[in-house]
Amino acid sequence: MSIKLKGQQLTLTQLICLCLYYGLARYLPKSNQCGHIGRHVRGLLCRHIFSKCGKHVNIERGAYFGLGTKIEIGDYSGIGVNANVPEDIIIGSHVMMAPNCIVFSRNHRYDALDKPIMFQGETPRQQTVIGDDVWIGQNVIITPGRHIARGSVIAAGSVVTKDFPEYSVIGGNPAAVIKYRKQ
Repeated sequence: MSIKLKGQQLTLTQLICLCLYYGLARYLPKSNQCGHIGRHVRGLLCRHIFSKCGKHVNIERGAYFGLGTKIEIGDYSGIGVNANVPEDIIIGSHVMMAPNCIVFSRNHRYDALDKPIMFQGETPRQQTVIGDDVWIGQNVIITPGRHIARGSVIAAGSVVTKDFPEYSVIGGNPAAVIKYRKQ
């Protein structure tokens, strides 16, 4: 049996797990508190929601991912405390995400000067891909359609508006290369 929700087909299991996640598990303690019960419950539910969920995945307290049925997340990766990510993000293996990160999938249109911005609609969705072995610092904002390359480090508070090469250490607003991890 499947249910159509927001234009997507969900299985009954996915729907039940989404309800349990957003109704209860999202509010359980952070993964390092109370014997890791929150981490285990959220992980179990997300295994049934996401299209691909690796081993030892850590979905933190307060994480928001929409319906999440198109999310792919690799082994030993996580979505940070109070993070907000699109429902179709691809996250590689060994990815660390600090609290309060936001990844956008679309933006408002603003090119027509004869019409208020609020009536111009949104840009098409753009998928964000985060490669393997990436560290995303606290309060990072990633704009739509970014590809975060393997081995990258994004400094806390950065606004990522373009793509960078592998093993880049980036920071700032807008983010720029600070140095490279690999010479």
